[in-house]
Amino acid sequence: MSRRTLALVGRRTLMAIPILFGVVVVTFMLIHVLPGDPAAMYASGPNAGPAEIQAVRLAMGLDKPLPEQFLIYLQHLAQLDLGRSMSTGQTVLHDFSERLPATIELAVFAFTLSVAIALPLGVLAALYRDSPLDQAIRAITSISAAMPGFFFGLILIFFFYYLWGLAPEPIGRLSGWSFPPERVTGFFLIDALLAGDTALMGEAAAKMVLPAASMAIFAIAPLMRMMRGGMIDALDSDYVRAARAYGLAPWRVTLQYALPNAMLPVLATMGMVISTMLGANIMIEKLFGWPGIGAYAINALVGLDYAPVQAFVLIVATLFVLLTLAIDIVSSLIDPRYQLKD
Repeated sequence: MSRRTLALVGRRTLMAIPILFGVVVVTFMLIHVLPGDPAAMYASGPNAGPAEIQAVRLAMGLDKPLPEQFLIYLQHLAQLDLGRSMSTGQTVLHDFSERLPATIELAVFAFTLSVAIALPLGVLAALYRDSPLDQAIRAITSISAAMPGFFFGLILIFFFYYLWGLAPEPIGRLSGWSFPPERVTGFFLIDALLAGDTALMGEAAAKMVLPAASMAIFAIAPLMRMMRGGMIDALDSDYVRAARAYGLAPWRVTLQYALPNAMLPVLATMGMVISTMLGANIMIEKLFGWPGIGAYAINALVGLDYAPVQAFVLIVATLFVLLTLAIDIVSSLIDPRYQLKD
């Protein structure tokens, strides 16, 4: 790796540090802006006596000045101490480790589905720009972008489960009579494959179709638009005109010359989409009874359980920043134009 490249990576990383610090500050302040008294909730409930509430407040350090509380919070984060959930009685880190694989598996499945739909549509729209096909594709994706995933999920449940009976019961990761595979990674598809249970693997995949489609609906529009715009720019470029002038087959010009260059702006959008999916799946997980961190966080918020809410915001925001940083660095390494901008 050249010195110029190392300097580029270093600059990108340094730019992410203040953003991550801002994320930590925001999550720290959540406990002070959310409704209710955290000391009262962590005592025996809203009806706890003043002495008990004060004892809990002292134990939580809420009597100290905000700067000192923030330093204590940083110390806990350095020790991977995200607090304890009063709903489950477990540490938040334990609860997240149990539920995060379900969220990641669903997000990756939904992301793969959105890419499989959006990229071909973007290529077709660019190849037949301003045609009725292009206008139809853009209209459909615009409608999908305006439709909330929660509402689209209700439509899918009504037709594919209730009306037509084509989908399994839209609750949980497996049917009520199936046992989870032996936990190796926490991802049911991988664990079922490692156990050699293809039937269970198929059941787990079928359970993900409706919630993944509900999550993918919002990601199709931005990916398709970026793919279409990138393909139009690539098809109008000099190197593509030169390839056509040499008499190369249209499919070869499209796939070998235009498509790889059109993927560069799409790559940055992909990073933002998959990181957004990790946090935008709250209502989808709740709707489908999916045992991920999104449903866990919303249950904690309703129950005024502060530690899981803090941890959810912190983890999702950190993943968003890190994924965006990684995609930015990869794009800069692949495309020299990004380095010239620096």
